[in-house]
Amino acid sequence: MKYSKRGCARQEMRSRECVNMECADTGKIWKELGISEEVLAFAEPILESLDGRFKRIDAVAEYNQLRVIKAMQEAHIGEANLSGTTGYGYDDIARDGLEKVYSLYFHTEDALVRPQITCGTHALALAIFANLRPGQMFMSAAGKPYDTLEEVIGIRPSRGSLAEYGIHYRQVDLREDGSFDFDGLKEALTSDPSIHLVTIQRSKGYQTRRTLSVGQIGDAIRFMKGIRPDCVYMVDNCYGEFTETKEPTDVGADMVVGSLIKNPGGGLAATGGYIAGTSECVENAAVRLTSPGLGKEVGASLNVMQSFYQGFFMGPVVTASALKGAIFAANCYEKLGFAVLPDGKEERHDIIQAITFGTKEGLIAFCQGIQAASPVDSFVTAQPAPMPGYDSDVIMAAGAFVSGSSIELSADGPIRPPYNVYFQGGLTWPHAKLGILKTLQNMYDRGLAKF
Repeated sequence: MKYSKRGCARQEMRSRECVNMECADTGKIWKELGISEEVLAFAEPILESLDGRFKRIDAVAEYNQLRVIKAMQEAHIGEANLSGTTGYGYDDIARDGLEKVYSLYFHTEDALVRPQITCGTHALALAIFANLRPGQMFMSAAGKPYDTLEEVIGIRPSRGSLAEYGIHYRQVDLREDGSFDFDGLKEALTSDPSIHLVTIQRSKGYQTRRTLSVGQIGDAIRFMKGIRPDCVYMVDNCYGEFTETKEPTDVGADMVVGSLIKNPGGGLAATGGYIAGTSECVENAAVRLTSPGLGKEVGASLNVMQSFYQGFFMGPVVTASALKGAIFAANCYEKLGFAVLPDGKEERHDIIQAITFGTKEGLIAFCQGIQAASPVDSFVTAQPAPMPGYDSDVIMAAGAFVSGSSIELSADGPIRPPYNVYFQGGLTWPHAKLGILKTLQNMYDRGLAKF
């Protein structure tokens, strides 16, 4: 089909008019959502500066998306795999197929992916208890673990902790620059033969340290295996999946553990967790989850398997949206003079963005902005409150389709100095963008930030 120059000119004019109309409509909806011209004017140049960065994130998402598709094809996933079972769950091809997909993606011998694993802390506790015995030592190679593991370990006394079962704990802190203390690791591993399971927490948790890259984790595991090849090396992979083109099991980890209401669930999984690793580690976890003698053979998948498969399929692009939101947040708040970790230019190894406000009011204003931007419960005002597993009041904001899902737009932080907020998630980039703009609007309206 041929077009005249005049026809092309008319078509181009119509296209420009459509773009201009869309921009006008977008400006109107921002105003209706409570975003002022001052906030939009502040954010616009920051957004323009991030185009190249966002393209690189999309390239990683594309690579990981193709890896997921390849894993599903190699596992011969068919329509029959999308339906679950009830009762005992014998011969559940949906469950077994999904676990095959996870083992192929993570390049491991086996995987345990179950709705019966309730959260990330449960998955970690399951993996730890299953692979340790009384008298053995559990060691953290990356300093203090996440707050909710303190009761699992027995750092804070709790019913059913590792300490109650005679399992000991020690940790080797990271150096001040956030790198591994190789001398400290060598001393611990050579001096204590009871060390059997070593864990590395990839993400920062409620700490002000940098998230560990897959490369750093690989270097540490290779070093430790050179000293103690008999130990099991586990990585808490929460918040890190799909952020790089490799996972910790590609660089020597014997086991990775995570939650399906974070990155690998793609916002669709309503519950669940995973453990991927060696056959021995996974089978140990399976008999701990179910019962000795039963292991992986039981555990009905109910009616959740389509969301588990589809969530894993969507995970890479959803994670990319969350990464864009985190980078946008870092650049905005860095420009306002707040301390941010990672900073606006650093490479990302998880989806979490930490911002230090220095005041309780700033932390609360940020979280209330995230809540107000939510599609669900936007009318709720987030407030600090006691939470199980934490030693201080915590404010949590998340108007999510899946309760507590931190791959959805969410923010939380303990009400204690230096008043850090931990922001993560965003199933889509437009929603992540709205969330950050609402936090900026709150800060501006309350006199906590000046543009």
